Amino acid sequence: MIKDKNLSKIKMLVMDVDGTLTDGKIYVGDSGEVFKAFNVKDGYRLINIKKYNLIPVIITGKKSEILAKRAAELKIEEVYQGIDDKLKVLDEIIKRYQLTYENVAYIGDDVNDIDCMKVCYLKACPADAMNEVIDVVDYVCKSNGGNGAVRELIDLILIGRINTISNRNTQS
Repeated sequence: MIKDKNLSKIKMLVMDVDGTLTDGKIYVGDSGEVFKAFNVKDGYRLINIKKYNLIPVIITGKKSEILAKRAAELKIEEVYQGIDDKLKVLDEIIKRYQLTYENVAYIGDDVNDIDCMKVCYLKACPADAMNEVIDVVDYVCKSNGGNGAVRELIDLILIGRINTISNRNTQS
């Protein structure tokens, strides 16, 4: 569980891709074709994420047609690829949605995610994230990247929201 966080504040989930939505491996075929594996469990929760009033956002340093296709399948509209300055892009997105960093959960696995993590209300990483990332997050998932870590975080946010509502009702 995530202690001392009011998860009902979370309105946006920002995700890295390689090492977070995938296991970080890139498979290259003889003809140069590139493959990545995405977890169906993550996908199941992500395709339904908007009905939970969570805005899904992908910000990644790499550019890939594979990701564009997967994001379209999952109906994720906010996809930013080939980004060197993730924090600048995140700042623009938050302003457009009229949110603050207090409304954002961020999940990533490597050092290029740390700048964003430092300003977001809830920061998480897969179990196999880099140590520098583990040192700054609020929650380390039990699952590795590409093996359900994103689903795990979304489920924790949803459970945390239910617990917050339930606690408010019992205090009334």
